[in-house]
Amino acid sequence: MMDCTTCRRTLMADPHDPDPALREHRGRCEECNRYAERLLRFESRLERALRVQQPGRGGAAAAPPGIAVPRRPAYRKRWLAMAASFLVAAIAGGLWLVAPRSSLAADVVTHMAGEPQAWRRTDVPVPDGALQGVLDDSHLRVTSDAGIVSYASSCEFRGHQVPHLVIQTASGPVTVMVLVHEAAKKTQPFEEQGYRGVIIPVAGHGSLAVLTRGTATDVNTIERIASRVLDSIVWTP
Repeated sequence: MMDCTTCRRTLMADPHDPDPALREHRGRCEECNRYAERLLRFESRLERALRVQQPGRGGAAAAPPGIAVPRRPAYRKRWLAMAASFLVAAIAGGLWLVAPRSSLAADVVTHMAGEPQAWRRTDVPVPDGALQGVLDDSHLRVTSDAGIVSYASSCEFRGHQVPHLVIQTASGPVTVMVLVHEAAKKTQPFEEQGYRGVIIPVAGHGSLAVLTRGTATDVNTIERIASRVLDSIVWTP
């Protein structure tokens, strides 16, 4: 099964790629489908910008036989060359501005790679004071119903500090990221680079990302864990 990262790399190489796995992934991943549509629109604009009308094909009429066509002055050619250079530079410089942003799921998984020590199995909880210090900036606290919080860190994510927690469950350690600045429209299961998880919307408070390392835990179980964690969150002023 194709993941979001592979899908986007394939699309960047060729938005028209007929790969059935790519088509299947686009059919079940709304974010990657929007990514593909934006790439196709950009490609269309790029083609129109670079299209040059050739003489005799909708441009100026060809001169009758025997009549010399005056050459363009040298300065005219230089001006056209300069204009073409500016166009290419503008397109190249703007490429990353119009290119679609990576998916929220892909960014969450990328963040996981930087903190491998968080995945330990343990029954030692983070001290209450340290845990609350991580949660304060996001205006929340977590009750004991969530389970043992064995890791808590305030991490930079997409330009904001967010709580990154690890909660011990019967299925093993589960990572939870409280993304108050990321508004998900609907529940989004994902598999990325050896992680499986779900992003769920939280009305008025952004979204919650819950994921496991490996694929031993099924998505339904992860969604139930996410629901329990969400129920344990108390939002504070």
